Amino acid sequence: MKKSSVEQLPKNWMWSFIMLAVFSVLLARGQNGEVLPEESKFKDTKTKVWINTYGNIRISKRLFWDAQTHFRFQESASTPYVGQVAQLYNRHAIGYIYSKKVNFSLGGVLRLNFNTDESSVDRNLVPEWRIWHQYQFAQPVYSAMIYHRIRIEHRWTQGFAENSDYIYRNRWRYMFRAKVPLNSHKLEPKTLYVSPEAELIMQSGKEVVGSAMEDLRLTATLGYILTPRLSIAVGGMYSFGQTLDNAGIYNQNFTLRFHVYFSPDFRKVRNKLPAIHLDD
Repeated sequence: MKKSSVEQLPKNWMWSFIMLAVFSVLLARGQNGEVLPEESKFKDTKTKVWINTYGNIRISKRLFWDAQTHFRFQESASTPYVGQVAQLYNRHAIGYIYSKKVNFSLGGVLRLNFNTDESSVDRNLVPEWRIWHQYQFAQPVYSAMIYHRIRIEHRWTQGFAENSDYIYRNRWRYMFRAKVPLNSHKLEPKTLYVSPEAELIMQSGKEVVGSAMEDLRLTATLGYILTPRLSIAVGGMYSFGQTLDNAGIYNQNFTLRFHVYFSPDFRKVRNKLPAIHLDD
């Protein structure tokens, strides 16, 4: 005889409880079998130094070559900030000038990642490849300039262990930046300026289960315009973001950043456009 619904109820509740327990365990687990902590954990802050060059080299009336080279250092056990080489960047793109305040770029990146784990016996160096495209908009506000930058990166990364597989991820970046002159009414040669900046970097991909927020960067920079084609700047950046292995654990960094901006234009004078706002 078929059992009544009342008689089946305890059994159904038991299976429901089991399924709920399994579901809860799955929710509590991060990537690669890592169990999420009961509350967010922040690693100790690492200190770093970045030395960056940004070149915007005019090719034609509308095209320019975006040439960037970054030298990045990280603390070691005995030396803060510049204890060891962490990454070397070569980022290049061809840019298109839509107007004086709007430009787009498309290019590639070769990043050399150095193993900064001093106890590791794995490889010391692995390459990372990226394709990137960028959309930048400038907006004058009184004597200052406001920049909105959207950058999308498609990246292939590899671990330091021998024969590690490459994994594919996307990065979705939005940056808000201002340049405010301090000793002048506009951004011109011999002007000292301050530049607050905030950038949110999100990531996606099969390997990204819970750690969607890769980095939030908060920066304050002091710069000086030497000539219309050359500027220098120095600043400090605090950043934090979820680790790829466990979404409940966050990295923290404090970085000193040094920048050189140059924009040579080798075209004949009659072919030159008025000054445009191209920046990093």
